[in-house]
Amino acid sequence: MKPQHFLVLLLIVSSYWIYQLYQPFWMTIVISSLLAMSTINIHHALEQKFNSKFYSALLSSLLLALVFLAPLSYFLTSITIKLNSVNFMHVENMYHLLIEWLADAPAIFDPIKPFVEEFIKNLDVNNFAPNIIKTAGTVGGYSAQFVTTAFLIIIFYFFALYYGKNIISFLKKVIQLPAQDITLLGFELSSVMSVVFYSIITTAVFEGALFGIAITFLGFDGLLFGIMYGFASLLPVVGGAIMWIPFMLFEFSLGNTSEAIFIALYSIIVISIIADTFIKPLIIKEINLRIVKSESKMNELLIFFAIIAGLSTFGFWGMILGPAITAFFMALLHLLERHNSTNLPNLSH
Repeated sequence: MKPQHFLVLLLIVSSYWIYQLYQPFWMTIVISSLLAMSTINIHHALEQKFNSKFYSALLSSLLLALVFLAPLSYFLTSITIKLNSVNFMHVENMYHLLIEWLADAPAIFDPIKPFVEEFIKNLDVNNFAPNIIKTAGTVGGYSAQFVTTAFLIIIFYFFALYYGKNIISFLKKVIQLPAQDITLLGFELSSVMSVVFYSIITTAVFEGALFGIAITFLGFDGLLFGIMYGFASLLPVVGGAIMWIPFMLFEFSLGNTSEAIFIALYSIIVISIIADTFIKPLIIKEINLRIVKSESKMNELLIFFAIIAGLSTFGFWGMILGPAITAFFMALLHLLERHNSTNLPNLSH
């Protein structure tokens, strides 16, 4: 056996065991790397300011933890506490009030009445207490799991930023692809991931803040429900409705008709139409021009469907993985197209 063949065999065997060894962390490592690519411009700006790669990576990691970990931890902790302190007598009263309101609801709510009726039909109020206790335990377990995963992502994110250049340089030598091909792949993937990342942050913070402010004036926990609305808004088409429709029905069941109509009109007109349709694209465009400093070549509709597919396949972190997989595939197609056009014979003579 030739020495190079023996080395290839050893590489295959060791690669298999490396995969097995780090299998529980591969998803976390991939997500961390993609987040590092999404925020590489911020990392470079901080590195120039502090003249230190270490402090730049550390500060970027703290910022990411503040953006993701802090609101999610608050949300999951608050939900667990509230579920454990639910007044079941009040819930039962609300159930009967909702049925009474539905029977005399104004005609304007006829389009959503079938959905509410189906929800009430499937709601077993007699088993509500044990279900709530079970749900609280599930949320508590998920909270601990999510916080652990998020913490690992922050750790790997730091190393991805700190050692990123060295890792990329090493991979270039190993893969031995032309430098321009690797640059093209990295540029397209980084551009798309930056657009996706800043779009997610802008959508969640902007729309969540608008909803949280309105809910605060009605006596609710604006911070908690603003965070909930922010994450719900990431779900295309129906995201915001998941939040404002229950609040509207809750106010109607209490007889607060004006408050219920306000929630519905405010959510539809101010958040869904004005903020989401007109203001948010302008903010995202400004962020991309100032931070990303490049326009993504990937179609926005394709990014939209990639986020939906990612959420459906991978769950919460699919909003990062879906566009990344799609962007990498499209970048490979562009690379093949360029190589094929270069290798075509010149038929002009």
